[in-house]
Amino acid sequence: MADKTSTTRRAVLQASLGAGLGLATLSTLFVAGGLKPKKEITPESEPPKEGDRFVVAEGPDKGKLITVDALPLGGPFVLAWPKDPKTGVVKNGERNNLAMIIRFNPDEYDEETRKNTDQGVAVFSAICTHLGCTVSQWLADQKAFLCPCHKGIYDPRHGAKVIGGPPPRPLPMLPVKVENGEVVAAGGFLSPVGVVAGRRSSAPRV
Repeated sequence: MADKTSTTRRAVLQASLGAGLGLATLSTLFVAGGLKPKKEITPESEPPKEGDRFVVAEGPDKGKLITVDALPLGGPFVLAWPKDPKTGVVKNGERNNLAMIIRFNPDEYDEETRKNTDQGVAVFSAICTHLGCTVSQWLADQKAFLCPCHKGIYDPRHGAKVIGGPPPRPLPMLPVKVENGEVVAAGGFLSPVGVVAGRRSSAPRV
């Protein structure tokens, strides 16, 4: 009888211990999940949307509203942040919102690219699709964007397709319109901004 009682007690203790360990594991998971930072969308980090204007991102004209007349024909581009016209908030709290605004004669664009331009103005993401660096340089002889990190080169007249270096895909384009001379977003970026997992470069290195 004593042996049976002892065996039963051991079984109960083992079951309780197992349940306790299971609950502890679950608790740890819940805590770990709770500690995982959640990306909070604020007015400053909200992605660009239809109706947003653009302001100069850097330099002496930083914060100035971008108009067609302020864009030199044929380049170079202007680095810009979107701005909500209703609240006046500049969306510079999210790096992926950084854009490049360029102007060419409309007939210099290929047909597909031209669809998302207005009066020769085009807007592209300034975040390189290779490793996420800022595309910040202009190659006047090629009329192309250059990422200084690993020499990725993009052609804005052909949808910012890759024409040199390691980037695996073109820079995302943002459809644009012109209202009262101001550059206005006609929507958000047409493809994911920055690095996309699993995409490898198919362009020749330079």
